[in-house]
Amino acid sequence: MPAATLLGELEPNGPRPGFDTGNPETSILKFDTSIKTGIWECEPGGWDVAPREDTEVCYILSGQATITDASTGRRFEISGGDVIVQPKDWSGRWEVTETIRKFYCHDFD
Repeated sequence: MPAATLLGELEPNGPRPGFDTGNPETSILKFDTSIKTGIWECEPGGWDVAPREDTEVCYILSGQATITDASTGRRFEISGGDVIVQPKDWSGRWEVTETIRKFYCHDFD
C-alpha cells in the first residue's frame, strides 16, 4: 500500500464498542484481502478487551496508548513505530491517550 493510502482519509466507523471512558470514535479502511487487514484509527478513550477470538498483529503508525494485560497486570506504553501481537484468548485493556492509527492483520489463525 502506498504511504498516502496508509495516512489518508478513513471511513467513519462510530464509537469503539464497549468503551467506558472518553469518546473513542473510530475510522477504518479495510483492504480487500482474504484475511482481515486494514487501517484503523481511534480517538482517546478506554475499553476492556474480552478474550480475543483470533490473533491480531498491529503496526502502530501514530498516536499513543497504554495496553494492560489482564492476566499479568503488565502495562505497555505504545506509540508510532511499535508492533503489537495480541494472541488468541488475550484479554486486557486499551487506554488511547492520543488518537492512534494502526495497520492491523487478524483472522489468520
